[in-house]
Amino acid sequence: MKNIFIHEVGMRDGLQMEKSVVPKEKKLEWIDQLVSANVDIIQIGSFVNPQRMPQMADTDELFQEINQKYANTRHPIFSGLVLNEKGLERAINSGVQLICMGVSASETHSQKNTGTSDALQRIIAMAHQAKSAGFAVQVSVQSAFGCGFEGRVSKERVLSIIDKYLENDLFKISLADTAGHAFPQQVEDLFGEIVKRTDKAELTCHFHNTYGLGMANIYAAMQMGVEYFETAFGGLGGCPFTKIASGNVATEDFLHYLHRLNMRKDILLPQIVDLARQVSDFFGKTLPGCVYQAGILNY
Repeated sequence: MKNIFIHEVGMRDGLQMEKSVVPKEKKLEWIDQLVSANVDIIQIGSFVNPQRMPQMADTDELFQEINQKYANTRHPIFSGLVLNEKGLERAINSGVQLICMGVSASETHSQKNTGTSDALQRIIAMAHQAKSAGFAVQVSVQSAFGCGFEGRVSKERVLSIIDKYLENDLFKISLADTAGHAFPQQVEDLFGEIVKRTDKAELTCHFHNTYGLGMANIYAAMQMGVEYFETAFGGLGGCPFTKIASGNVATEDFLHYLHRLNMRKDILLPQIVDLARQVSDFFGKTLPGCVYQAGILNY
């Protein structure tokens, strides 16, 4: 096990599935709470077509206000997701500190998510452009563990994408379980293949809890040396363009586990639990997370 970092994606992946559009002022309140909880990375939103995803329409404004507010203070890294060249231009103009982009290992999911079935060369070119402009870049393989439409995704297909990233000196790599099909042995196998290929990779995992194996998959990833974990407060989230959309592993559930290992106690669990409860009240529904409902164990 190496160092463990939490990349909170609730403000993006968590909100993109919700029918209610959260007002910008409320989003800023929630971001402030995550900042004060000492989360390592906060994904503010995605630079996508606002007509296609109105929940993300204020992403540019959010970054402008957040960058002003935290300009002279120590704060988490603020990340944003881009899907295409136009989104990348917006992200660069907004001063995003970590630009996240990627391709799907499933052609069907890629068509539904981005409108193209072969985005790899475009993403690599975009990544080089962003790096040349001085931005940190994370590249991902979506649907890396299976697809809601196609079912099994071949290991060879996933590794062929990873090899292209490595050939192009892109070492911040995320494997995303978009459909929630992953199981622990598969997680160990895929991340193990990356570790065999290079010792330069900074590995990230992103698991959805569709079939109840989210935390088990996180544990498997930890054993393989993965350092960055994308989770969402309350377990919110899901890709609108997969067949069965379900939530992420809840940030507070993962952090509760880390605290029981006596790890990352600098990240304030009560504040994230409180945020999950606020978000539950805001949407008027019970969220998938466990700890915010059951309470914190203080051993």
